[in-house]
Amino acid sequence: MKKKQKKPWPTKDAMEQIYMQHLWGGNEHEFYSGEGSHFPEIVEPYIVALTDFLTSFEEPLEVCDLGCGDFNVGKELVKFSKKFIAIDIVPDLIVRNKEKHKAKKLEFHCLNIAEDDLPSADCAIVRQVLQHLSNEEIQRVVNKLKNYKYVILTEHLPDGEFIPNKDIISGQGTRLKKGSGVDLLTAPFNLKVKSEKELLTTFLKEGSGRIVTVVYEV
Repeated sequence: MKKKQKKPWPTKDAMEQIYMQHLWGGNEHEFYSGEGSHFPEIVEPYIVALTDFLTSFEEPLEVCDLGCGDFNVGKELVKFSKKFIAIDIVPDLIVRNKEKHKAKKLEFHCLNIAEDDLPSADCAIVRQVLQHLSNEEIQRVVNKLKNYKYVILTEHLPDGEFIPNKDIISGQGTRLKKGSGVDLLTAPFNLKVKSEKELLTTFLKEGSGRIVTVVYEV
C-alpha cells in the first residue's frame, strides 16, 4: 500500500517571496509586514483596543499571536500578557524577530498555523492573516481556534454588505478584489462562539474598505 503523501501548501513559499521581494513595501534591508502593521492611523487604535481588552482581566492572559509578521504591533502587547507566543511561517523572519525582540515571557516559533500543532494559550490573536489564506487553509486554522478561550480576529473587509468567504489562492492578495471578506461565523466555517464583541473598526479611504477587530469567546 502506498503511503499517503502529505499535501504541500503553497503558503510558505508565497510568504517567503513576499518578504524577500518586499511586495508589501519596506526596503531591501528589512522585513516589512505592510501598511496594516506600520501606518499609525491603523496601528495606534488597534494597540489601544487590545491593551484595554488584555488589561481587563485580573490575571493576565497567555497570548498566542498567529501570524506575527515583523512584530511591529505585537511588541507593544507583550507587557500586558502572562506569556506571549509569536508564530510565523517564514523561518528567516522568526530568526530576525528573536534577535530584535527579547523579553522573559516572549517566545517565537516558526510554524504553519494551518498544518502544525499550535501552542496552548488563553487567547489567540489572528491579525489580518486569514484574509490571505484559501478557505481550505482557513478551515484548518478554525479547527484549532476552538482550543483557545478567546480569539481576537482582525480582517480587512469591503465597505457595506458583502458576500463572505469567496475562495482565493493563498498568497499576497486578499478577497477584497472579489468584493468579499472573511467571516468565520458563516459558511463554510461556521465557528461556534459563546459571544462576540467588536473591539474596533478603522475606516480607510473611500473604496478601500475597513479593518474590523472582533473578540470571540469560544
